[in-house]
Amino acid sequence: MKSSAMRSSLFFVLLIMLSSIASAQPDRLTGKPFATRSEVIGEHGMVATSQPLAVQVGLDILKKGGNAIDAAIATNAALGVMEPTGNGIGGDLFAIIWSAEDQRLYGLNASGRSPLGLSYEQMKQELEKRDRESIPPYGFLPISVPGTVDGWFQMHDKLGSMPMNRILQPAIEYAEEGFPVSELIAFYWDIGARIHSDSPGGFKEEMTINGRGPAKGEIMKRPTLATTLSTLAKNGRDAFYEGEIADRIDQFMRENGGFLRKRDFEEHTSTWVEPVSVNYRGYDVYELPPNGQGIAALQMLQILEGYDLQSMGYGSEEALHYMMEAKKLAFEDRAKFYADPAFEDIPVSKLVSEEYATQRREQINENSANTVEPGMSVLEDGDTIYLTTADSVGNMVSLIQSNYRGMGSGIVVPGTGFVFQDRGELFSMDPDHANVYEAGKRPFHTIIPAFVMKDGEPFMSFGVMGGGMQPQGHVQILTNIIDFGMNAQEAGDAARWRHSGSTQPTDAADKVLQDGGTVNLESGYPWDLIRGLMLRGHDVEYSTGGYGGYQAIMYDSENGVYYGASESRKDGHAAGY
Repeated sequence: MKSSAMRSSLFFVLLIMLSSIASAQPDRLTGKPFATRSEVIGEHGMVATSQPLAVQVGLDILKKGGNAIDAAIATNAALGVMEPTGNGIGGDLFAIIWSAEDQRLYGLNASGRSPLGLSYEQMKQELEKRDRESIPPYGFLPISVPGTVDGWFQMHDKLGSMPMNRILQPAIEYAEEGFPVSELIAFYWDIGARIHSDSPGGFKEEMTINGRGPAKGEIMKRPTLATTLSTLAKNGRDAFYEGEIADRIDQFMRENGGFLRKRDFEEHTSTWVEPVSVNYRGYDVYELPPNGQGIAALQMLQILEGYDLQSMGYGSEEALHYMMEAKKLAFEDRAKFYADPAFEDIPVSKLVSEEYATQRREQINENSANTVEPGMSVLEDGDTIYLTTADSVGNMVSLIQSNYRGMGSGIVVPGTGFVFQDRGELFSMDPDHANVYEAGKRPFHTIIPAFVMKDGEPFMSFGVMGGGMQPQGHVQILTNIIDFGMNAQEAGDAARWRHSGSTQPTDAADKVLQDGGTVNLESGYPWDLIRGLMLRGHDVEYSTGGYGGYQAIMYDSENGVYYGASESRKDGHAAGY
């Protein structure tokens, strides 16, 4: 009896000890590093993205002998079926690809251009009819040529291995047979259905269930998209840009007051570009050059190189202050200089140089800056998908794809099953601006993939989708890993901040930040930190969303394995084998 009582007493003490230990573990609510799950570890391959079924599509391609490029295309095609709230073949694509055979990085800009038949003067007249000064978010005016399909075939022609008809087959089957809609996607799908309920064309018929978005768990079929994807699988890239799909689009645009023509599709090309890099504390960080905003992350990193963030500590008032001020400086340059390099001479090398970062760093002090100007004499929102893949021979793909504004322009050509993007909204109408609207020009783009090399070997493929959050998110992920010692999953789950209010590439050329903007913080930051930021002059607010969507694959060269990480704020996951 006595022994039983002692055992009971010891068990009770043990429970108390375990409870105490558990309660002492780091939690995001304390502002300390926290992971919602373990990293996924696999030797032969890895896929990470925002929809679980699409992850399995990519993984199946790898297991059937496809490489990382094949898996990326298959995953993207599946996401276009299952997550049209963020992407689809009516949008654009950017990618950074590590080729193990070539031992080099390739950069692909698969973004489209404005209609050749819509001049600046005509655009201005169209805006005057609508009593607007800027390009609207929906309808025909913001539509540019979709670049995704050409991007897929460019990637495949250069580095793919499996036939395209096999790569696209899983997406075709899901579109034909249906798929259960996941939770967060269902939420955004319903919003898109309400926004575009009166759009001309086939949106209601082809993108909704009797005018509403599908509910969580409801089976959604997309037969017209299945037909379009089947045409691509059978007849290739030219079916979209020179054949029957282009013909159908041309006819619909002519009959409904649109501006794209078959000529725009026939003359479309993607561009292979050299990724731009800076070295941040021994890690070579790569982004793509404009018309995207990737080099804003590089500018921020160059500025932050001059501060000892590690000694300041993750989530510290001092570290956050310097990061936010670096963002303000980089984004004022972003607003003035980032544009289509075919139309403007962009000083990329100077913008990301150490010398320029040193000059910009001199403008930062212990208090928040209100007025910020570029140093060399709308975009906060954006629904996007990011995916990353890796295979058994070492190829890795960092790919981002989007319609912009969730379901894009709302325009669906009947019988095609996809929504056209509305990237043209991101042009400026100021004739003195580098990003001014012109016919046949690529608009400023928010979507950016990233890649990190260490000592000449691949280290990490990652992205943080979400409009103007993306460069800020890239920097937060990298500092979490490099400066604060987090693993790939912790780095994504840690509380984030988002600064908004910077001058935009759609503004007038002479506009500058005048009021310091606003900082939104996730709930993981404690009050004493928030109070400290306020005392430094930061305008702090709170928001339940807009902090991006992160996915990553990290390569461990010592053990020869991949570590996958996925965004806890999205539906998806990472999976490997």
